[in-house]
Amino acid sequence: MSLQRVAGGIISQAPLPGSCSQYRNNKEVGSVLGRWYGYQLKTDIQLHEQIDLIVGVPLHPAKLRQRGYNQSDWFAQGLSETLEIPWSDRALVRNHYTISQTGKDRIERWQNVNNVFGIGDPDLVANKRILLVDDVLTTGATLEACTATLLAANSRSVGIVTIAATR
Repeated sequence: MSLQRVAGGIISQAPLPGSCSQYRNNKEVGSVLGRWYGYQLKTDIQLHEQIDLIVGVPLHPAKLRQRGYNQSDWFAQGLSETLEIPWSDRALVRNHYTISQTGKDRIERWQNVNNVFGIGDPDLVANKRILLVDDVLTTGATLEACTATLLAANSRSVGIVTIAATR
């Protein structure tokens, strides 16, 4: 796998409360966190040379309609604004509806996201260095499934950034 880098902003010993991933229905919090985190990443002089496109982990269309927003896309938009790197919500798609990962063990999480993701626009990701963003890294199952999908579509490399990570 051509995984270039992984970064998480908040590290927690315990599972993070649902409000971290859903921002208590305040989608703008994701954008603010993205801009803040973008400023932290901007100190990496080589960053602009290593990323062509920022992509958020997608929600299934039914989940997006239910929630009204995708927290990972708002985080991605904030990063994009600060880092001046384009982002897309069309590059990666979630083809299958899955139940929440919350409460699942490591194996169940991997099984829950197996063959769930697809490419929305192959031209957006082909030969591109992708920065994949999500709200929380727990076992890495979702991010690995997304990374495998992007690399299978000929992305050059994938780096990962999350707002938070659990140990």
